[in-house]
Amino acid sequence: MKIDDDILRRSMAGALEGDRPSYAFVLDQSRTWLLAYYRRRVPPPMIEDLVQETLMSVHSKRQSYDPSRPYLPWLAAIARYRWVDALRRMRDTDELHLEDVASEEDDSPVVARLSIGRLLSHLPARQANAIVLTRIEGHSVAEAARICGQSENLVKVNVHRGLRKLAALVESE
Repeated sequence: MKIDDDILRRSMAGALEGDRPSYAFVLDQSRTWLLAYYRRRVPPPMIEDLVQETLMSVHSKRQSYDPSRPYLPWLAAIARYRWVDALRRMRDTDELHLEDVASEEDDSPVVARLSIGRLLSHLPARQANAIVLTRIEGHSVAEAARICGQSENLVKVNVHRGLRKLAALVESE
């Protein structure tokens, strides 16, 4: 089942206004996402405890959530802090075995995809499409021009202008 960030964002906004069913939905969906997140990062006996710790952190930090922003990256940041804390506890008790924990390079592609998608949504469709085709999917400028029905020069201009806008967006955040 795919977790829809926009539905979670709206549900969390409702939860912050006191809607209990929305909050129960957010916690349930968060639990599902966290199980998958931690399954790749910690030994199986630790997963459930870490999920519960993270949900308690979500509960205690819920007022810091900004409903105008995506929910999953906010949840991922909290999950990452709980994960690092767990690794520190494991190190301090000599329980850490490198073969039990995935590398940091496995960091959530879901969060990365959501962040890229959110950034690209701020661009005109032609610029976003040109960037996706050339920079993300790896098509040549000529291939991208054929796919999106633009001249090669226009694809280059759209990529350049789009990347400049994305850099400004990232800088402003």
